[in-house]
Amino acid sequence: MSTGTLRTAYFLPIVSCFIFFIFSFATCKYSTKDTSPIPPEIKTFRVNYLENKARYINPQLTPQLTEKLKQKIIGQTRLRQTNSDDAHYDISGYLSDYSITTSAIANQNASTNRLNASFHLIFKNTLDQKKDFETDVATNFDFPATLSLQQAESLPDYNIVKNLVEQIFNRIFSNW
Repeated sequence: MSTGTLRTAYFLPIVSCFIFFIFSFATCKYSTKDTSPIPPEIKTFRVNYLENKARYINPQLTPQLTEKLKQKIIGQTRLRQTNSDDAHYDISGYLSDYSITTSAIANQNASTNRLNASFHLIFKNTLDQKKDFETDVATNFDFPATLSLQQAESLPDYNIVKNLVEQIFNRIFSNW
C-alpha cells in the first residue's frame, strides 16, 4: 500500500467522524411556546368574563371570545389559569362595537358590507402595577350585502373572534 493510499484510507474515516460529531452536537431549537419573555415570577392568569356592551348583541360572541382567549393563553404560554382574585395577570374588558357598515357600492346599491368589532382590553399585572394598561383592539369582516348578519356570521371565513383573540394576546404578551 502506498503512502498516498494509506493517508486516504485514514483520512476519509477521520473526516467522516469529525463531520458526524459536528452535526450531532449542532442543534437548532425553535419554540413558539412563549411569545415574549414572561417574568419568572408570573405564574397565573385569570380571564374574567368579557362583557358585550355593543349596541348589537350577539349572545354567542363574548362567551366564545372568553373561552378562545383562555385556550390561547394556556396553549401558548407556561401560565396556569386560575379563577382566584390573586392571579398575577388579570384580564378583563368588553366588546364596545359590533356594527355593520357599507364598504362597497355597485350600481348604486351596497355590494359589500363590513362587520366591525372593537374590544376594550383591561390588563392588570398584580405583581407590577406599572405594567397595567387599557387599550382598544379592532377588526372587521367583509361579506356580500345580499347576506344577513346571521348568514355572514355562519360563513367559514368569519374570523372576528379569532382576530380579536390574536390582537388581545399580542397586546398582552408581545408588547404591541
